[in-house]
Amino acid sequence: MAQTVLVWTRMAIGMPNQSRLLRLSGAASAWALIYAGYRAYYGFGGRFAIIGVPADERAWRAINLAAAGLLLGAAVLPLVALPLWKEGRVRRALLAMAWIIAVGCTMHGLIDDISRVLSLAGALQIEYPASIWQSVDSRAADIQDLVFNETWFIGEGLLWAGIAWTAIGPAPLRRWWMVSAAVAVLGLTAIGLLSAFGAIGKVVIG
Repeated sequence: MAQTVLVWTRMAIGMPNQSRLLRLSGAASAWALIYAGYRAYYGFGGRFAIIGVPADERAWRAINLAAAGLLLGAAVLPLVALPLWKEGRVRRALLAMAWIIAVGCTMHGLIDDISRVLSLAGALQIEYPASIWQSVDSRAADIQDLVFNETWFIGEGLLWAGIAWTAIGPAPLRRWWMVSAAVAVLGLTAIGLLSAFGAIGKVVIG
């Protein structure tokens, strides 16, 4: 796989910062593999650091195995995209995809991190679906989310932002891409927090 990626990168003639693009794409792939392993562990029945008692063990395992499968796809995605950044039309589609991933993952992590801090402080009560959890240790859930889960989402978002920044190169589009992504993250995070506090109707955005 590594040899194939190197060949693809060498094919990307005219792309700025090819080695940096390769490193960031490899990092995004490895980052997704780490989280895929975490979800697969619970999918295959692991119990270490589990935050509560699942309402339905089979459903709990199925959810985690499905998530692990999606994350394996996320691990392959940045490597598959490597040789395509030099293609004009495909490159625009990749930038749009990177924007969605960067914004979606970053705002997801920010909303949940802020919510978890407020939950630990006793300022917010987080509800857990009865269809998934029979009982939950809310403190353990808050800490696990802060230390690992949402750290992964923010890291994934930043890695894809870095991939897009590198792929665009020193062009006016770079500033527009980054500013629009930052505005979207701030706006969606505000909506998510307002929803968490009940100030607006329930909105599911991450």
